[in-house]
Amino acid sequence: MICGAASLWGVATTHMKRGYRYRFYPTDAQAAELSRTFGCVRKVYNMALQARTEAWTLRRERVDYNATSAMLTAWKKTEELAYLSEVSSVPLQQTLRHLQGAFGSFWAGRTKYPTFKSRKRSRKSAEYTTSGFRFRDGGLTLAKMAQPLAVVWSRPLPDGAAPTTVTVSQDAAGRWFVSLLCDDRPTMPTPVSRAVGVDAGITSLMTLSTGEKITNPRHERKDRERLARAQRDLARKAGGEGANRAKARLKVGRVHARIADRRRDFLHKLTTRLVRENQTIVIEDLTVRNMLKNRKLARAISDASWSEMRSMLEYKAHWYGREVITVDRWFPSSRLCSACGTLQDRMPLNVREWTCGCGRTHDRDVNAAINILAAGLAVTACGDGVRPQRSTPGGQSSMKQEVVPAPRTRGVSQPRG
Repeated sequence: MICGAASLWGVATTHMKRGYRYRFYPTDAQAAELSRTFGCVRKVYNMALQARTEAWTLRRERVDYNATSAMLTAWKKTEELAYLSEVSSVPLQQTLRHLQGAFGSFWAGRTKYPTFKSRKRSRKSAEYTTSGFRFRDGGLTLAKMAQPLAVVWSRPLPDGAAPTTVTVSQDAAGRWFVSLLCDDRPTMPTPVSRAVGVDAGITSLMTLSTGEKITNPRHERKDRERLARAQRDLARKAGGEGANRAKARLKVGRVHARIADRRRDFLHKLTTRLVRENQTIVIEDLTVRNMLKNRKLARAISDASWSEMRSMLEYKAHWYGREVITVDRWFPSSRLCSACGTLQDRMPLNVREWTCGCGRTHDRDVNAAINILAAGLAVTACGDGVRPQRSTPGGQSSMKQEVVPAPRTRGVSQPRG
């Protein structure tokens, strides 16, 4: 038996929901209306969360979406919360549905208990269903607004598709975005039969089993000086909600947005290329959250954004009928000779090339990618499907498998217990 969990994607779905995100430039009146809506959405979410929490802790009563919806109606009739009636009711109802979904994930054990939304740190967004907007002749008009939004249509929507949900948001840099959820049929890429193994890293963001190394652009490092300067300026501003502090906070947000935009653009291009060129992509099941506990590497790991890269690979593979396989994080890909199968006792991170007893000299990362590909194809051949992951042994950090202590050699040559 060969290690690892495998996540297998079958034939691509011919009909699915896809989001199309655009930037828009609201008028002063529209910006004020949306800002009020964001505030009301946050207020309703927090009040409903508090009501559900108190009902359970004090009276052991479960409050569902229907009950919170009735509460919202009662809140609007009070003098203190009458302002909730000034904005569209659609996003307020949607935030109650989102809260219900958060509790559903909590009860299923997928997430932690829902938390309150902060005015400063929470994402500013509002979701409108079909009753809350009008999409006609290429113009998008939201409820409570007389004029359509000035959307920059940077790419066309699918032919004949009408949005079913519209989400309006504002990021920390002050930019406004609208995301339209539409029915779509992704264009299938040219059929291929290639398979590739991917070893994630820091110096090389990806090393492929073909021997190709993709350099990590290190977007955060390039703008680190600019970010530090903006953060120092913000720290020197007086506390509170002064205009100068708001301007300094906006500058910090713009630097972060610049870094995130460049990183996302690079990852989109890279993952799209991998999915189009290969039918099967094999990756490691890295626990990035635990790896970030390493203080020396946390910043570099965050900048590499392995989790986002994996997410992109998986949903794009689902779109186009490709296959993504994940192998167990404890599979010793770096310490295993891809030529003869000999397992080395130790492989410190500073060893980038090594020679096996069989005489074969290996590049550490290329050898790991070749082994990852072989393990993933073996999982597919034996039809294991999806299997549960092992927890981290003995409280050890879930760093990449090559830094696991040498006595733990369970992997390719041994069956799982």
